[in-house]
Amino acid sequence: MTTMLASDLPLPRIGRGKVRDIYAVGDDRVLLLTTDRISAFDVVMAETIPMKGAVLTQISAWWFELLEGVVHHHMISADADTIVGEVPALRTHRASLAGRAMLCKRTTVFPIECVVRGYLSGSAWKEYAQQGTLAGEKLPSGLVESAKLEPAIFSPATKAETGHDENITIGRMREVLGDEVAYELESMSRAVYTLGEKVAREQGIIIADTKFEFGRDRDGRIILIDEVMTPDSSRFWAADAYQPGQPQPSFDKQPLRDYLDAERRAGRWNGDAPPPPLPASVVNATSQRYLEAYRRVTGADLRIA
Repeated sequence: MTTMLASDLPLPRIGRGKVRDIYAVGDDRVLLLTTDRISAFDVVMAETIPMKGAVLTQISAWWFELLEGVVHHHMISADADTIVGEVPALRTHRASLAGRAMLCKRTTVFPIECVVRGYLSGSAWKEYAQQGTLAGEKLPSGLVESAKLEPAIFSPATKAETGHDENITIGRMREVLGDEVAYELESMSRAVYTLGEKVAREQGIIIADTKFEFGRDRDGRIILIDEVMTPDSSRFWAADAYQPGQPQPSFDKQPLRDYLDAERRAGRWNGDAPPPPLPASVVNATSQRYLEAYRRVTGADLRIA
């Protein structure tokens, strides 16, 4: 499978994120094309990570199929042949679509990231360690890093186009969206996380935290959109290596972060763009990490036809 830094399809491109290119398919559908771009510390690398785009797309597709009957979602198909059948303009671009494209319903997106935290880690641990709070709200005392949170905490955030998302209170979320929508987004987020956490744990993966996005479709329904419980939107830990009281190794871009951290400590990188070139060993290790995440979560090796 050829790696992809950027896509060029004969459709109107309506967005380009750090990883995804978004195309309009008429007025009511979109095509999400997940490239092999990778970012760390808010900087996009020059190199691509083989199979990364396919892993993110196909893990999401696997979850969306599993979530049928739990929540409504936006996926129509992540199969290249089905997509070409639905969008004839793409018939000569099947190779670009294979594994990495998802045809979806178009929605009006809510401007809130819906984060569910089952464990105390990352920015949540940093705030708690300093102030005993999460997004300004008090948490129980005596918690350690990576501690299991019971029940899991719903922790919304504002969506940032660049830089880090900012944690906000549920009260602030209600002000932005209204009480009814805020309640529904929290309920849907908790339902998806509860199912995902249980399924992943049976496969030896802890989903420590994850973020969801939602939109309203043309029928007025609130539906789950974007990616779902992938290594980019979630913190995956190996259940058999979990030890509270310390950071946990994760199934994502950890080899890349470790390399960049070392470059910073050595004074060879200041943390801004452009990033240092990535050695082939780091690229390969990161690719294998993503593929292992797919294997662990779904119970099968990733095959792209």
